[in-house]
Amino acid sequence: MSATKERVRFSPAKIKEILADYRLACESREASLIGRKEVFMGKAKFGIFGDGKEVAQLAMAKVFKNGDFRSGYYRDQTFMFAIGQLSLQQYFAQLYAHTDIEAEPASGGRLMNGHFATRMLDDQGKLKNLTESKNSSADISPTAGQMPRLLGMAYASKLFRNNKALHSFTNLSVNGNEIAFGTIGNASTSEGMFYEAMNAAGVLQVPMLMSVWDDAYGISVPQEYHTTKGSISKTLAGLQRNEREKGFEIINVKGWDYPALVEAYLRAEKICREEHVPVLVHVDEVTQPQGHSTSGSHERYKSKERLAWEAEHDCLRKMREWIIDEVNILPDELDDIEVEARKVAKEAKEKSWRAFNESMQADFKEALSLLKELSSSTVASNELNALTEALEKTQNPIRLDGIKTVKKALRLVRNESNAAKTNLINWLKRVEEENEKRYSSYLLSESEEAALKVEEIKPSYKEDAPEVDGREVMQAFFDIALARDPLVFAIGEDVGKIGDVNQGFAGLQEKYGELRVTDTGIRECTIIGQGIGAALRGMRPITEIQYLDYLLYALQIMSDDLACLQYRTKGGQKAPLIIRTRGHRLEGVWHSGSPIGMMLHSLRGMHVLTPRNMTQAAGFYNTLLQSDEPAIIIECLNGYRLKEKMPSNLGEYTVPLGVPEILREGSDVTIVTYGSMCRVILDAAQELDKVGISCEVIDAQSLLPFDVHHSIVESVRKTNRLVLADEDVPGGASAYMMQKVVEEQGAYRYLDSQPLTIAAKEHRPAYASDGDYFSKPNPETVFDKIYAMMQEAEPERFPAIY
Repeated sequence: MSATKERVRFSPAKIKEILADYRLACESREASLIGRKEVFMGKAKFGIFGDGKEVAQLAMAKVFKNGDFRSGYYRDQTFMFAIGQLSLQQYFAQLYAHTDIEAEPASGGRLMNGHFATRMLDDQGKLKNLTESKNSSADISPTAGQMPRLLGMAYASKLFRNNKALHSFTNLSVNGNEIAFGTIGNASTSEGMFYEAMNAAGVLQVPMLMSVWDDAYGISVPQEYHTTKGSISKTLAGLQRNEREKGFEIINVKGWDYPALVEAYLRAEKICREEHVPVLVHVDEVTQPQGHSTSGSHERYKSKERLAWEAEHDCLRKMREWIIDEVNILPDELDDIEVEARKVAKEAKEKSWRAFNESMQADFKEALSLLKELSSSTVASNELNALTEALEKTQNPIRLDGIKTVKKALRLVRNESNAAKTNLINWLKRVEEENEKRYSSYLLSESEEAALKVEEIKPSYKEDAPEVDGREVMQAFFDIALARDPLVFAIGEDVGKIGDVNQGFAGLQEKYGELRVTDTGIRECTIIGQGIGAALRGMRPITEIQYLDYLLYALQIMSDDLACLQYRTKGGQKAPLIIRTRGHRLEGVWHSGSPIGMMLHSLRGMHVLTPRNMTQAAGFYNTLLQSDEPAIIIECLNGYRLKEKMPSNLGEYTVPLGVPEILREGSDVTIVTYGSMCRVILDAAQELDKVGISCEVIDAQSLLPFDVHHSIVESVRKTNRLVLADEDVPGGASAYMMQKVVEEQGAYRYLDSQPLTIAAKEHRPAYASDGDYFSKPNPETVFDKIYAMMQEAEPERFPAIY
């Protein structure tokens, strides 16, 4: 902006574009300023805004095309405005938590403001034509949590471009020309997920355009505590590609320099889209005028000099100066734009607030009317009148206000019976049912492709069916799955060349190629992320975590991103990823894991399946590949070399989810277990039978969902005793199963003995056969515990043994 710089002549069309950009930037800034005030006025719970990032996001939006995908974070409002996927009114609707999808399409009021998503599914839960829209995957709050999914969306473009069998899926991709755009704040680049994803993108050479909005702070913590050399582009300089080595293209640009930003993103897009090379755009000298969020003020931790610098380098101020100096627009014209922007933002806020309130008024008014009706027909009229008056005076009432008051009123008249009370109860039942849909729907798929709707087909066998190792069943199944659907692919550590450590994919990379059966680095989190992103884009990935013990590396992204995706978008997005792993019963602390309770508590929204053998596992895969939901299948580590008959309909039969199987009928004790414990329990049951104890052994098969038809309670009704056994720590999955059977299914009614759980020790399993024996349940300990249960009931029939 030097006075001696030669002026650039702008065409009328270009001037119009520049002024439109400035107008939108001003509207976005006003939305941020107004949003903060709305929180402080008590009209919203929390606010986090994108002020200071407006100009860079306008430049990025210019190169974002139909079919592209965003995986960003909570400061990207200007970008979402600019690509036409967010209106100012929708922006405020999310701030207020408006539950109507039409008003707040990203999440239906389920996510705090600044969490953006486009609706990628139609009303039937099927993917729309993703190449005809600008797509934003659903944001999550955990810092850098957007990175694994971003990698996957970029990886999908590589597959769509290089696998000719996918070129016909024109509703999903145009020959892989789509870019995955990522955004992140500078402080969050310190997270391991960021580095893991960046390294993987460089290895894979995928079209990932990664923008870092660098405002030099992470809440109150300055750059020197976050980043080596104080610059993420300097830190990652080793990723820079050169003539001899593949890598990233790295571009540095100032966040207040409008023309340089536009040029930078044009260059980044061309490299990314045409060459499929990842690009890092480090947008430096960004400001944050209102501080981090409504939780505090940045004046507490920024110096006066820093605050003055930020005011001087505010991107709107700099853009205004550039427009005046270089585009020759008069200040008065820009003043008018700014005034109009304030008006537009204010009107959007007011419309959104009115719509939010009106959405609740009918129920609120009906509750008041019914309360007054009840008050006139009860002896508790004084107390009811006080409740009603307090409700009428509530400022900005929300749904909970009416429900809380109605419940208090009904407690007052609990001993009365009249029509007014019945009407109020009916109102309460109706609104609670409606609120169940508003706030608790779409934990799982509600489409016709939901896993629970997949028809069961039993495995069939020829008379001369060979007995083979379990690994051969898996290999034959994966061969069928890859052959029948080009959208299916598998990735994971050692999955490719050697066919996984247990040979489930043996020879399949050679048969189908590296794009279909692919080795990865040791990076569990982004292996899952690759699957999430590709599944979002309509592919059917199977991602492998080599051992169940290593799932901890990926658990956070599975819980915060994958498991809650349908819920947090209220049915707007889905990622039917299948995660394959193996666990139970091998050797030592880190190769015999069974952290099932941890998974059950953190992965609600996914299916957790625990097949006892490879035939059951293949049936689960068949079921899931027909469904639109994510799941994890835990194969038994000790099952790959055990003999099984080879089914003749290996690619067709399905195992239903949530349907236990009785492995052995009995009359004295019901034992519920799963996975590798099935063999342990069956061995113990055989020994118990010799002393006159008849055990009914049930394989739960799947834990999420668990016994959807409540069949286990029918077994307990017959035996009057219940044992729940597994390899998890005490109080883990066995406690979960007890809650399901005893409480949810009501089995307590039929128990003649205290229900019993049999679990592993609290410590990790020790090494070698003795370590396993003394760390986890074995047939002898199972025998002893069940014998003791029967001894307590019939001491004469079952005398002490030891």
